[in-house]
Amino acid sequence: MAQFSHRNQFAHTSGDLPPKGDHAPECRLTKADLTDTTLAAYAGKRVVLNIFPSIDTGTCAKSVREFNKLASSFPNTIVLCVSKDLPFAQKRFCGAEGIDQVECLSEYKDQSFSKAFHVDITDGSTLIGLMARAVVILDENSKVLYTELVSDISQEPNYHEVQKILA
Repeated sequence: MAQFSHRNQFAHTSGDLPPKGDHAPECRLTKADLTDTTLAAYAGKRVVLNIFPSIDTGTCAKSVREFNKLASSFPNTIVLCVSKDLPFAQKRFCGAEGIDQVECLSEYKDQSFSKAFHVDITDGSTLIGLMARAVVILDENSKVLYTELVSDISQEPNYHEVQKILA
């Protein structure tokens, strides 16, 4: 169980993010067109997983915008923005914001992603059942290069560290 803060209270996830060097767990997510995908579909590319509670919150929206700006500067890399939002909400947000360099994926059909990456919020927060804010970077072979569980869910991830890892 990992710990972070939300509104000056400690909250917990269902476990720890996969450790650096481990192979990323397999899971199923849903694309904007309602088809399913897996992390294996992105084999051969580095993958940045931008994980967050909901696209309809200010900080989550900021992280998607910021990763959209940064995505084209990362060679052979795709940024996947993952939440439990319905694909319709993700698509609406991306269309309204001109988001076109990242791919939003939803966990609404199955919970294999949050279970495998241990990002479900389990207690201490009004956001129980959603995913904590985290970033995981995978190499071309789906090995974990970097993880960050953001210590305060109201804060954005460490973009500078992500850029450093992907440089």
